[in-house]
This record gives sequence, structure tokens and C-alpha cells, in this order.
Amino acid sequence: MEFRYLGKSDLKVSSYCLGTMTYGETTKESDAHLQINEAISAGINFIDTAEMYPTCPIRKETSGRTEEIIGNWINDNKLKRKEIILATKVVGNGFKYIRDGGPITQKVIKVALQDSLKRLKTDYVDLYQLHWPNRGSYHFRSYWNYIPVKQDNNKIKDENLGIINALVELKKEGLVRAIGVSNETCWGVMKLNEIIKETQNLCIASIQNEYSLMCRLFDNDFNELSINENIPLLAYSPLARGLLTGKYIGNKIPKGSRLSRDDKIRKIVNENSDLAVSAYSRLAQKYNIDPIHMSLAFCNERPFMGSVIFGATNILQLKKILVGINLKLNSEINSEIQALYKKFPLTF
Repeated sequence: MEFRYLGKSDLKVSSYCLGTMTYGETTKESDAHLQINEAISAGINFIDTAEMYPTCPIRKETSGRTEEIIGNWINDNKLKRKEIILATKVVGNGFKYIRDGGPITQKVIKVALQDSLKRLKTDYVDLYQLHWPNRGSYHFRSYWNYIPVKQDNNKIKDENLGIINALVELKKEGLVRAIGVSNETCWGVMKLNEIIKETQNLCIASIQNEYSLMCRLFDNDFNELSINENIPLLAYSPLARGLLTGKYIGNKIPKGSRLSRDDKIRKIVNENSDLAVSAYSRLAQKYNIDPIHMSLAFCNERPFMGSVIFGATNILQLKKILVGINLKLNSEINSEIQALYKKFPLTF
């Protein structure tokens, strides 16, 4: 297992990260605990969650349940707490089930973190992330209709200053080791970074955005920002919400799959996505590689990558993923991947 420092922080994480958004919805607690143990045995030391999880679908009655499940594992494995890098997130604007959908503020951050710590049964979080920017985002399939209005720079600066001040205090108290952002834009990261660069002992350690063979928005402006500002990517949905497994080819929606439970994301299955997935599957077969392993290895080898976040509904899926975590792609297959990318740049 390869390990990398997250930016300028002292967090050294495995190049693969265990995602947990299904814990408490489609993944039972007993299975979730098996997954954590299995991932650690495979060399993974990085676990990512959020206060709003589980998802698929997001429900008021289950919000926070994922953190509770992880917390129960921590409570049963206290000696292992220092061996893992634990990341969680404060949700942000518009999620009505959490604090009535209010924005991230200086006050909210402190309350949200204390609630997360209670659920996680731990004294600190290694990486605390701003899940969604208050002003909105083009991520999670919103890029087609994303029209940013002129921003009030003074208002955003004041808002960011309050957020950063809260995070500085939490770090001084030992409650947070490092901070990250998620579902952000280049402009949003730079605005935060302007303030953070004037702050001692704090940096943006990571950017958690979507990235996969079928969603490579990060390859452009974010690529340059990530490398030059030393803020690596934590890639979520590296299997394009399951598309790259091939199970949805032909507009199939298998029973129990993510798309069978969440109508909002079914539109990612379309004629163009079928063509792209089929092409990537054929490429993997040509080189005698599982398309899941090819997809994850591609993400892992990107020059801006901090860690690739994958999730599994059950322990059998996780074991299948773990078989391929040491795969390296050669130059020939990378060239063919690039050719397919030019043919299918964005399908959903």
C-alpha cells in the first residue's frame, strides 16, 4: 500500500480510502464493522464519512447513523484509533434534515463537530471537511445548469474568515488535526486559501470532489491548482456511482443497486454512458483486468491524487475491490484510456 501526505498537513494516508456512505442504510452495522477490519488488514488507514450519511436515499431518520456505526467500531477497538485517519464533514447549505438546512458558519462548525465527535465516540477528527460551499456548487451532476452569479466578495470574505477562525480554534483545542473542502470550485478554494495563507499552522489539506474515468473535470483548472498549491484530491465516486462495474449496461437497474434506491441519480444511465462503459469494459478485458480494478488504478495514478475513496455495500464487494488495489497500469493501456476519454468526455 502506498501512503501519501495530504498537502502540507501531517496526515499520512493510504492511497485508497474506505468510504462509508451506505453504512446504516444498505449496509448493516455488523457488515460495516467487517469492512473496516478488512480494509485495515489490507493496509488502508483512511476512513471517510460525513454527518449527513447514510445516503441512497438521504433520510431524516437515518442522518448521522453512519457516524454512530463507525463510533461503535471505535469504541470496541480503542487501541486502533490512533492507527486510522478519520475524516468527516460538516454538511452546509440546503440539507433540510441537518440544522434545518442552514449554512456553515463559525457557530455551526463548533456545534456540528461536537455532535460528530459524540457519534464517532472519539476525542478528535483527523480531517474535518466543509462538505458543500454555502454559495452553491456545480458538482454532483449540476454542471449542466450551473450559472454562478456575481459574488459579494466582502460577504464571502467575512463568512470565510469566521469559518477559518472556528477551525483554528478547534485545531488549537486538539479536536481537529487538519481541514479540507469538498464539492468546491477553483475560485472557492482560492478564496479560502487567501485567508488560510495568513493563518499560522493551518492549511487546506485536501479537496474531495468527484473523479473517475467518466468524470474528469478535475483534469483541467483544478489539476493546476492542486499541484501548485499542494492541495491533493480525494476522489469520490471513482466507479461513477457503479456505472464502471458494467452492471447498468443496457439500462438495467439491478435489484438492491444504488440506482434502484435513488431515483435522482438514475439519469446517469443513458445511451452515451452505455457506450462509454462498454468501451472501458472491452479495454479492461483486452488487458485481462477487472474493469473495477482498472478504474480505481487509473484514479490512483493521477499526479494530483491524495487518496481514492471507494465504498462497498457488503463485505463481498469490498473483498473484490481489495484484490486489485496494487494494480499498476502500463503506458499502452493509459494511451487507450486517453483515446476513449476524447471520445466520451462526459456522459451524465
